[in-house]
Amino acid sequence: MWTIHPNTNWEELRERFAWLRALEGIPQDPHFHAEGDVAVHTRLVLEALLELEGFADLPPEQQQLLIAAALLHDVEKVSTTIREANGRIASPGHARKGEFTARRLLYRSIPAPFATKEAVAKLVRHHGLPLWIFEKPDPRKALFKASLEVDLSLLVLLAKADVLGRRCADRAELYYRVELFRAFAEEQGCWRGPRRFASDLGRYRYFHREAAEPDYAPYECDCFEVLLLSALPGTGKAHFLRQHYADWPVVSLDALRRKQRIAPTDKRGNGRVIQQVKELARTYLRRRQSFVWNATNISRQLRAGLIELFQSYGARSRIVYLEVPYTQLLRQNREREFPVPDKVLERMIDRLEVHVAWEAPTVEWRVY
Repeated sequence: MWTIHPNTNWEELRERFAWLRALEGIPQDPHFHAEGDVAVHTRLVLEALLELEGFADLPPEQQQLLIAAALLHDVEKVSTTIREANGRIASPGHARKGEFTARRLLYRSIPAPFATKEAVAKLVRHHGLPLWIFEKPDPRKALFKASLEVDLSLLVLLAKADVLGRRCADRAELYYRVELFRAFAEEQGCWRGPRRFASDLGRYRYFHREAAEPDYAPYECDCFEVLLLSALPGTGKAHFLRQHYADWPVVSLDALRRKQRIAPTDKRGNGRVIQQVKELARTYLRRRQSFVWNATNISRQLRAGLIELFQSYGARSRIVYLEVPYTQLLRQNREREFPVPDKVLERMIDRLEVHVAWEAPTVEWRVY
């Protein structure tokens, strides 16, 4: 069984992890965190989690998920903490940035199984949601989206520990907000499981169309499909395609760039290549011919634009994410005909956004 550390003694954890020691001295607004700096808060959150009702009843694997998430939930307050003009202390974006850091650490430094890594990263990303969900423009949609990314029952335990690990005048009110979140999730049918939709396409439409309803099942055409690969260089995309999609045409940015001898750093040349690749894709889309879009596609924003393009032509869209262990990735990249420099690959790992279920009608994760 994977563990972030063999035990939960704070001094041993602090000695083991430099990123925990880095939290020492990072200030917090005393109005919300009178207990002290981020390191003190993190220690108190861990202690509260271990004593929390229901924690001891969890399977050991889920206990370890929560311990890791508690240690990492505020890890990026180190880089995001600011003092505002009015003197208040804030850490805008620390949860979103913390997701990337958690994913990176559990891929490179403390290798975790894929499902564990992603569960911890998403707990870090959403740890504040139970406190603020009713301030979202569409609380129900925010709830449904979160339920597709994280086990809400675990998120509630983490949020309770986060509240109990702080010293503030409104702690009882914050705890009550977490209970309201639980009641909301139970009422909406996504407690201890993702929200169910009438169809995969219906799920996609709900999150990408205004005024869409979660129980609507739109007409689906099985005419043709576009496969969008998402993977770091060296993962084995070419091998995967030879095994499973050998007879499908492939649209490849890298292949066209190499054919025209355009360097990856040539911005103007790459702009031309991108336009040519998109026009080739439109040719297949107009023919209603299935094809593969082969690129790293590690950015959610980039994937969203492509999926929207494919959907606009009536294609069935599928995202397939490929992952291999970190050491294997480095080795396979170096053995490629056109290896990516190690520093570039490391930056890509830092920016990697693993896709989630609401991004496309069909989503797959293949881990080797």
